[in-house]
Amino acid sequence: MNQNKNIVKKTSQTSHPIKVQQYNSPSLSMNEDKHNEEIDFLEDNQEMFLDRNANRGRVAIFIDGSNLFYAALQLGIEIDYAKLLVLLIRDSRLLRAFFYTGVDRTNDKQQGFLLWMRRNGYRLVTKDVVQFPDGSKKANLDVEIAVDILNLAPYYDTAILVSGDGDLAYAINTVSYKGVRVEVLSLRSMTSDSLINVADCFIDIDSIKQYIQKDSQSEYCYPELSNFRI
Repeated sequence: MNQNKNIVKKTSQTSHPIKVQQYNSPSLSMNEDKHNEEIDFLEDNQEMFLDRNANRGRVAIFIDGSNLFYAALQLGIEIDYAKLLVLLIRDSRLLRAFFYTGVDRTNDKQQGFLLWMRRNGYRLVTKDVVQFPDGSKKANLDVEIAVDILNLAPYYDTAILVSGDGDLAYAINTVSYKGVRVEVLSLRSMTSDSLINVADCFIDIDSIKQYIQKDSQSEYCYPELSNFRI
């Protein structure tokens, strides 16, 4: 394990937010004037995630939709997925941005959200939810995430995992031994230590929430997952 992990552990305990230096957008449906203002604001900051000089090469993004939703719920924000994608890519080359989520096919609001995601840079991996006797719903996509991380490893240089699920630690550790750089983005209180221990870089969502939260002018809506459980 390189020195990045030690830097991550120390930084995650401080109160200083992680800031972003570059904000280069792919083709996303965002307001151009507002987007340019955000670029100017972020470029004024001198810090950039952790280990900002790392050679990230081509990146592949793996987002556990349910895990991210609950992280946002704890922080009291809604995620702007256009901003999130821009932030994760930064100045790197994107291979794929996968979004894994359970689907309730009777939920029209969620179907609209998923359509927006498909048209704005995300590759969706979905599974029908299962409803439990207590009324909660769940769709476990850990296997799908792990398989994609492993199968695509020859084609990317950096894996960005947006999840705190420790069940994914083995897959992450496996690709790291193949020379892949691994960045984990999640809420610290929801992140397994086993996952942090095998990552090159850990970013607490709480430290970057101001850059990825939805504002009132966003044109799309979010899935109603309040009755889902992790």
